[in-house]
Amino acid sequence: MKKKSITSKILASGLIAALTGCFFGKTKTVEAGSSNNPPKTSFYSIKIKSLDGTDMDLSSYKGKYILIANTASECGFTPQYEDLQKLQDQYKDQLVVIGAPCNQFGGQEPGDASTIKAFCQKNFGVTFPLTEKLDVKGQNQHELFQWLTQKSVNGVLDSEVKWNFCKYLISENGDLLGFFPSTTSPMSSDITRLLKK
Repeated sequence: MKKKSITSKILASGLIAALTGCFFGKTKTVEAGSSNNPPKTSFYSIKIKSLDGTDMDLSSYKGKYILIANTASECGFTPQYEDLQKLQDQYKDQLVVIGAPCNQFGGQEPGDASTIKAFCQKNFGVTFPLTEKLDVKGQNQHELFQWLTQKSVNGVLDSEVKWNFCKYLISENGDLLGFFPSTTSPMSSDITRLLKK
């Protein structure tokens, strides 16, 4: 019985490692000054609406870092809302967190705008901006995620959104600094080390 239990644990940890590395992806960052390819499209020119349907002006965040995460209300990673809010609060003078609700992974964001907003505020006290519900991959991929995932547009790296709560960090000048998979906590040093103290 003991042997069976140990084998199960080994198999489980192997599965977790496989999921972490292969399914959810790996962190990709760009060291400052290492890219000589300016973005083809300015991050700040991307058109997107907020969750309430009004235009969101990304250029209003110039001079601050921006962390964008595709979010969902019924996901195993949904508790990361708490750390996203914590990150926003801790680095509020230099960072803006933006949540981008998406229903493309397991149908885990089925609600409408008012349902999503109420859920985020009631359960996690979210005060950071949320975008309209959008597609982060596929034929109807929103322009924002085209920019985030395609080196030909952002000038620095390719990535793939494989699940809810993938994260992208944008510099205070509108350059892509890094991609962080779902398994990376918003408060991870992988992210916070890139923020100026």
